[in-house]
Amino acid sequence: MHERLTNWAGNIVFSTEQVHRPKTIAEVQETVAAADSLRVLGSGHSFNRLADTDGALLSLAGLPRTVEIGSDRTSVRVDGGLRYGDLAAPLAAAGLAVHNMASLPHISVAGAVTTATHGSGVRNGNLATAVAGLEIVRADGELVTLTRADTDLAGAVVGLGALGVVTALTLDVQPAFELRQYVYENLPAAAVRDALAEILADGYSVSLFTRWTGATIDQVWLKRRDEMPAGDFHGATLAGGPRHPVPGMPAENCTEQGGVPGPWHARLPHFRMEFTPSSGEELQSEWHVPREHALAAIEAVGALRERVAVVLQVCEMRTIAADELWLSPNHQRDSLALHFTWIADTEAVLPVVADLEQALAPFAARPHWGKVFTTPLGDLRSAYPRFADFAELAGRFDPDGKFRNPWLDALLG
Repeated sequence: MHERLTNWAGNIVFSTEQVHRPKTIAEVQETVAAADSLRVLGSGHSFNRLADTDGALLSLAGLPRTVEIGSDRTSVRVDGGLRYGDLAAPLAAAGLAVHNMASLPHISVAGAVTTATHGSGVRNGNLATAVAGLEIVRADGELVTLTRADTDLAGAVVGLGALGVVTALTLDVQPAFELRQYVYENLPAAAVRDALAEILADGYSVSLFTRWTGATIDQVWLKRRDEMPAGDFHGATLAGGPRHPVPGMPAENCTEQGGVPGPWHARLPHFRMEFTPSSGEELQSEWHVPREHALAAIEAVGALRERVAVVLQVCEMRTIAADELWLSPNHQRDSLALHFTWIADTEAVLPVVADLEQALAPFAARPHWGKVFTTPLGDLRSAYPRFADFAELAGRFDPDGKFRNPWLDALLG
C-alpha cells in the first residue's frame, strides 16, 4: 500500500510511500526476496533517518502476536512486532518478568533491541542484553536463527536493521517481582558532587531529571524492591504527590509513585501503557559516557546550562551496566546516559546538540543510535572496538546492500 508516513515525533517524513504489511513469516520472506531496497518500520520512535529508505518500508504490526514461554521458564519467544507493554501482561500472568523496561512501554521489542534502548540501574544491562536468540530474514529471503551458541549473535542483536528483518526474538526472563517508586525533589548540587555514585546505586532503577535552570536536580525517581527509610534523600525532599518529569504535563500519565508496591511492569516504565505520554512534539538526543566520568560529564553539561535550558523540556540521567554487544553504546563499559528531550524546533536544537557533543567529546561519548546527533556517522566507527566485525557480518547477511540506506552507507562506508 502507499501512504505518507512520519516517525513518532513528526520530524522525519519517510522518503517512500510504499509500505508492506505482511501477515505471515512466509509473506515477509517473499517480500524481502523480491525487494530491491527495504527497511523495517517499527513503532517509529526514532528521531533520525536510521529507518528511512527511498525503496519500501516493511511493518511487522500485522504478524500474529506471539508470546511463547519456554518450558524451563527462563525465556520467552516473541514476534518482531510486539510492544513491551503488550508483552508485560502475559509474562506477569505467568509469574515472570523481563529484567528492565524503557521509559515508554509503547515501543516495539525488536526496535528497542536493535538500537540498544535501555532502562536504568547500575546492575542492569540495556534491553538488548536480554536477547538469547534472534530469527532474521536476511536479504535472500532465508530465515536464519541465531542463539548464544553462535558468535554472530553479539553482533546481530544491536543490528540497526542492517542484517535483515527480525521476525522473532527470544528473551531471558526471571521470576516476577514488585517495586516501589518514589519521587524526590530538589536534590542539592552538593549531593551530586559528593555522593553521585551512591545516589545512582540507591535503587533497582534510578533517574535524575533536570531542566538545567538551576543548580539542583529537579526530581529523583527511585524504583526500589524495598521500602525507603523515612526522611529526606541526600537533601532532596519527598514529593507531595504524583509528578510528571516535564512541568505542566499531567501526572496521571505516569506510573504510580509514593512508594506503593506494584508489579515490575507497572513501575519500571515512567509512563502508563494506557496513556500516550506526549503528542510527539519533541526531539530527543542522548549520549553515553563511561560511568567513571559521570560527574565530569554532568559538570560539562552544566557549563552550557544557559544554552541548553532555552531549548530543553527535560534532561534525564540514568546508568546502564556494561555488555559485550558489538554496537551497544555500553560495550565494555558501565555507562551514564544523558538524555535530552528538546522542544520540537530542529533549527534551534541542532546548534546546541553540536555544542554538547563538543563538551562531551573528552569523555568518549557515544550517541544513542536512534536519537538526534550531528557527529558524522563515519567518525563513530572508531568508538566501537568490534565495528569492523559488524561491517563484515552485515556484508554476509546483505551482500548487495538491500537493507542499506544513506544513513547506513555513511556509517558502514
